[in-house]
Amino acid sequence: MTKTMNYRDFITIEPNKRGGKPCVRGLRITVYEVLEYLASEMTEAEILEDFPDLTREDLKACIAYAADRERRVMIAP
Repeated sequence: MTKTMNYRDFITIEPNKRGGKPCVRGLRITVYEVLEYLASEMTEAEILEDFPDLTREDLKACIAYAADRERRVMIAP
C-alpha cells in the first residue's frame, strides 16, 4: 500500500477566507483552483512559476485532499 500524504498539514479552512473553501496553507489559493490548473494541463512547473507562494508539496496536498474527499463520498450511505 502506498503512503498517503497528510494533507491536513497544508490545507486550511477558515470561515472568513474565500467563503470557507479549503485553501492552501491559509493563502487565498483554493484547492479547487489548484486542481483546475492541473486539469487544464498546466504543468507543475508552470503553476509554481505563476504562484511562487506554492510548493510542490502544496500541489500534492491538494490532490491528496481531493482523493480523500472522493473516498469519503464513495463510502457514504
